[in-house]
Amino acid sequence: MSSIGTGYDLSASTFSPDGRVFQVEYAMKAVENSRVAMYVHAYTLYSAVRPFGSSFIMGSYDQDDGAQMYMIDPSGVSHGYWGCAIGKAKEAAKTEIEKLQMKDMTCREVVKEVAKIIYIVHDEVKDKSFELELSWVGEITKGRHELVPKDIKEEAEKYAKESLEEDDESDEDNI
Repeated sequence: MSSIGTGYDLSASTFSPDGRVFQVEYAMKAVENSRVAMYVHAYTLYSAVRPFGSSFIMGSYDQDDGAQMYMIDPSGVSHGYWGCAIGKAKEAAKTEIEKLQMKDMTCREVVKEVAKIIYIVHDEVKDKSFELELSWVGEITKGRHELVPKDIKEEAEKYAKESLEEDDESDEDNI
């Protein structure tokens, strides 16, 4: 029998020809991933509530496990990452993130690179102007989620803008 849920994964009470209930299997996978993901996934199962319809990134830090980051999609599936992106320019951002060795970098260095990536993927023509907001959680904040201090944020923005200008100049030289 087929192990694909096509047509048999639309309801939590529908059995596939081989006796599987795919919605239950999906829910179990969500439980394995995280409690938050399980909560989000529950909203995809019941007709009385609407799915959240959004992805989000959750980060944490503790002494035992260190830094952790999870991206949870609208279905409730979560994946752990060192760096990830969601939204309109996620593919371009992921490409830039993959170039970094984040686990070997300090929080301050990562903040500068993240600011640079946000400026790189922002399309001045199509997108509205934006104000960069940065927050972090890690050893530097004793595990608490906090806004990046103003001086570090300004340093990161300056670095990002200078990097863009350097890239523009090198592109002009190549023409």
